[in-house]
Amino acid sequence: MAGPEHVDVLICGSGSAGLCAAVWLSRLGVSYKIIERRDGPLQIGQADGVQTRTVEIFDSFGLAEDLLKESYHVLELAFWSPLPGAEGEARNKIRRSHFAPDKETEISHQPHVILNQARLNALMIGDIERSGGEAGVRIDYGCDVKGLTVDETLADDENAYCVTVDATQNGKERQYRAKYVLGCDGAHSTIRRSLGFKMVGDSSDAVWGVMDVFPRTSFPDIRKKAVINAAAGNLLIIPREGDAMVRFYIELPSGTQVRDVTLQSLQDRARLIFAPYTMETAETAWWSAYAIGQRRADCFHKNLRVFLTGDACHTHSPKAGQGMNVSLQDGYNIGWKLGMILNGHATAKTLLETYVVERERTARELIEFDLHFTRLFNSKYREANGISPQQFAEQFVKAGRYTAGQAIRYDESAVVAPGKRDEELAAKATVGMRFPSAQVVRFSDAKAMQLVKALPADGRWYLVVFGGDILDKEGAERLDKVSEALNRASQTFTAADSDPDSIIDRILVLSSDRIKVEQEQIPGFFVPVTGKYKMKSPAKVYVDDESYNSGHGHAYEEYGVSAQKGALVIVRPDHYVAKVAALDDDLEKSVTDFFKEFLLAKN
Repeated sequence: MAGPEHVDVLICGSGSAGLCAAVWLSRLGVSYKIIERRDGPLQIGQADGVQTRTVEIFDSFGLAEDLLKESYHVLELAFWSPLPGAEGEARNKIRRSHFAPDKETEISHQPHVILNQARLNALMIGDIERSGGEAGVRIDYGCDVKGLTVDETLADDENAYCVTVDATQNGKERQYRAKYVLGCDGAHSTIRRSLGFKMVGDSSDAVWGVMDVFPRTSFPDIRKKAVINAAAGNLLIIPREGDAMVRFYIELPSGTQVRDVTLQSLQDRARLIFAPYTMETAETAWWSAYAIGQRRADCFHKNLRVFLTGDACHTHSPKAGQGMNVSLQDGYNIGWKLGMILNGHATAKTLLETYVVERERTARELIEFDLHFTRLFNSKYREANGISPQQFAEQFVKAGRYTAGQAIRYDESAVVAPGKRDEELAAKATVGMRFPSAQVVRFSDAKAMQLVKALPADGRWYLVVFGGDILDKEGAERLDKVSEALNRASQTFTAADSDPDSIIDRILVLSSDRIKVEQEQIPGFFVPVTGKYKMKSPAKVYVDDESYNSGHGHAYEEYGVSAQKGALVIVRPDHYVAKVAALDDDLEKSVTDFFKEFLLAKN
């Protein structure tokens, strides 16, 4: 065996979590390697639901255009149930009860879409290729992890390659030494087993089948997301990308064993549920059957050196479309944190502890939600608890914010600092939740755009200042003081030879009449000299004003900020709100004290 390969971050598994973390690490110039058991990229993925939060994440990376262009956009829900009051043979026939929007407008400016997981992975791999330089995509395919050990005597030395991973590739033994390891290797994780961690939870006796089919049918809502509650069972329709293929999730009769399920039995059950409509299958692209269960790992890390992500630490039913999405968000959470640490900007222990706290809670809530959600789909449970089809539909729609990935709220930590005045200052920018978006007008070129587009996912923190009306004398004087305070605070954590916005970036949102504001009125802090050519950056100033072609975004109202008082919102690299502060004399100390919890002072 050749000598061990040393790498700062070893990612075991090239699924959603691993690739998302790799996108961060590649962009931030961190040494990493992915090892993958398969002999190449995923070709056909089982996951397909892309929730609005995931679309936002791809957009933050600049990868949403192809995703949105290729995917099926879920716009409407159709609910079907047995004919009310029907008896005898008529009880086996279904009718549409009502339509509902798939997502409330205020949940996100992005849509809920359907796209195969293999294509999502390909988009991330493509980004790694573009940002990886000469190293390109650092994935060792056909590499099977055999075990892992942590030298705990070196775990407190941030520079130590204290984790050893043994693997085989093409019959040859390989060994890797890493500072950090991400266990992204699925529900049967070798990393988890090597650490001695257990999956805790339960399996139910409910069995469901799933199949991707090309249907010949008279059913009118075959190209809509539809929920059918029939006397013969429950069925969920998910239209796939393109105009032909559809996924069916099918409830199977009580007592069914997974091993006894056949493609023919799934097709027969579907025909019964769709009655009186015809349902024939021209071709089946893929099918499977599974027993519903909810489990999570009893521990998510080892010595803050090895971290579990995705299915390695939480498994559940697929009907709520959470698996791929939550896994990807695990990678999105830890990727930027490792990047800041390994680039010498942040303290390891403080920042990495927040991954464990934040994603363990997310996993617990996911399991609890999935347990409730799967019960709703269980005919016996609904009958026993007197849940009518109408009540089922209401609860299904109510769960929309969670299934969209927008209900996550992180607890207080070094990077989540709630305060007593948060709601007064920015009522709709909740500390611990993702930063919402609203339309603003860019000052430099009058372009109407979503504010989050000004906050690309490049590893920087953002000071989003709602500065009020700069045309007002008092407002202008206050903004000058705010700029000076924030400049001193941000310089504390920025090396003298680095661009002033390289660690902590700044965004100004004014409430003024845009065309009456002159460039020289904007404080220099918001127009820093940066980049290769040392030019002034003009793209950090925005106005909440009427646009030429897209109307008025009413951003101050959307964020719950008073134009008279203003506010500062500190946004993390992963677009979660970290802190809200008043634009007062305590601003510099408040901001500096917050960043001192985890950033390394440079001046």
